[in-house]
Amino acid sequence: MLDPKLVREKYEAVKKGLESRGYPLEFLDKYVQLDIKWRQQLQALENLKCERNKNAPEGKPSEEQLERLKVTANKIKVQNESLQLIEQQVREAALLMPNIPVEEVPFGESEEDNLEIKRYGGVPEFSFKPESHQELAERLGILDFESAAKVTGSRFVFGRSFGARMERALINFMLDVQTTDNSYQEILPPVVVNSKSMLGTGQLPKFAEDSFQLAGTDYWLSPTAEVQLTNMFRDMIIPEQDLPVNVTAGTTCFRKEAGTYGRDISGIIRQHQFNKVELVKLSKPEESSEQLEKLLADAESILKKLKLPYRVVLLCSGDLGFCSAKTYDIEVWFPSQDKYREISSCSSFLDFQARRAMIRYRKADGEVDYLHTLNGSGLAVGRTMAAIIENYQNEDGSINVPEALQGYMGVEIIK
Repeated sequence: MLDPKLVREKYEAVKKGLESRGYPLEFLDKYVQLDIKWRQQLQALENLKCERNKNAPEGKPSEEQLERLKVTANKIKVQNESLQLIEQQVREAALLMPNIPVEEVPFGESEEDNLEIKRYGGVPEFSFKPESHQELAERLGILDFESAAKVTGSRFVFGRSFGARMERALINFMLDVQTTDNSYQEILPPVVVNSKSMLGTGQLPKFAEDSFQLAGTDYWLSPTAEVQLTNMFRDMIIPEQDLPVNVTAGTTCFRKEAGTYGRDISGIIRQHQFNKVELVKLSKPEESSEQLEKLLADAESILKKLKLPYRVVLLCSGDLGFCSAKTYDIEVWFPSQDKYREISSCSSFLDFQARRAMIRYRKADGEVDYLHTLNGSGLAVGRTMAAIIENYQNEDGSINVPEALQGYMGVEIIK
């Protein structure tokens, strides 16, 4: 959440930043009024405590003094209850306010206003009309949507034979690159998380409808390993010399995809269950901008090794995620769609998540402050497989296996 001092002392800058994201300013004003009321209530409580201390008798109190103390104590109790109520209202309002874009984020309302930064690799040229990954995979018998629909429902898939093997190979390949080449520590976390963890990284309270909650419990199926990897450090104070922290995990993720009805209903671009390798960084504030560029390069390294064409775009203010202050999207080329599609988002959250999850660091001089959190996909596994199938397809319907993946799969071509 936002630093309350920032809202109080730089209201116009906060207002401008939230307005650029399309955040209703009446909600900001409501928060400001609640914050003013909270500070007034806090001052009133402190005044009552001062009055109690000032009137405290030095010796044995008289009945009159006891009665006066009793009245003051009751006022303190009532005032404290009132303060706690308004404090809860302030916190609830603060938890619904998004982060503020950093200065270099372009103004815009939608993905149409995102700024392309660079491209890598030329898009493949085919002497035939390229097919979609679903058409190719179903003909090869490596993805089975019909069985998944029968067993579970729509937006699920069975991997079969080389489809299952490629998914497994990609996870191992991605984790090996990030741990060996890019110096991340691998974590194997649970895929079930509690509400406090979801709150810490911003999935709650605003995006509860996008996630699966286990009925009758405080548990949720994790929508992204960002939740587990960040909340590992919740309520911790990390020594400055231990920063930056770099952790990665390959996990199954679960999302309802609420609000995406009718979008990407075919193929494996948008599934309720999918595998993803996640990258999380904890950084000193003065180094987080540099760490975001490093995070982006780490995610890009996977696509470069797989020789998949992609581009990088800087998201505009209106397309930023709730917690993000700056985000790069990596978009891989899909020949059947003749367009680039998102395969990774690399984001800096500044101290936004750290304040929600109480993740701090201790400086060399002993001072404790909030650190910065960053995360990115390295990469979404299903989308990577779909991109490989489409970009490496042959006219006879076979699929060449990228050289970097051949050792993991044991084959050079799927046919």
